[in-house]
Amino acid sequence: MGKLIQERLHELLHYEPETGIFYWKVGARNIKVGDIAGTPSCGYVKIGISGTIYPAHRLAWLYVHGYFPESEIDHINRDRADNRICNLREVSHVCNRRNIRNQKNNTSGVKGVSWFNHHLKWRSQINLLGKPHNLGYYSSFDDAVCARLAAEQCLNWSGCDSNSPAFLYVQKMLSRPKESC
Repeated sequence: MGKLIQERLHELLHYEPETGIFYWKVGARNIKVGDIAGTPSCGYVKIGISGTIYPAHRLAWLYVHGYFPESEIDHINRDRADNRICNLREVSHVCNRRNIRNQKNNTSGVKGVSWFNHHLKWRSQINLLGKPHNLGYYSSFDDAVCARLAAEQCLNWSGCDSNSPAFLYVQKMLSRPKESC
């Protein structure tokens, strides 16, 4: 990012870490002191300072930690507009890519698990280095999800995708009351 430093950012903006919202401390043409800073753009909030547009999540990191990270900032809950400091973490590009939300065409609710008409079974897969790897075909949706979760755990994705749909599904499945015979 540019030459913006924490001290200058503190002069221009006030950041509420509990809400993730920035407020202007200085007025300008169409800006009044106390106005909310930023404009939504592709799900992210962007803030213009001295002719440079900054993602608000990177400004939040600078505001709190005093530096722009060399790597990426991940929104843990996958909400690009949620810039609360507790929702942000510094991660590698690979880790950031693992913590993406389900694609819009996902009907199973779990990344990497889909119905495969050709075999009339659930297919489980995982992407490694941008390439899908088949984990098998399963008669049971639960088994396909467990295969996906096992692959995530073998690859140590837990640190990258703490909101893994496979993990959340299995957690919910295990907490269901057991049926009696």
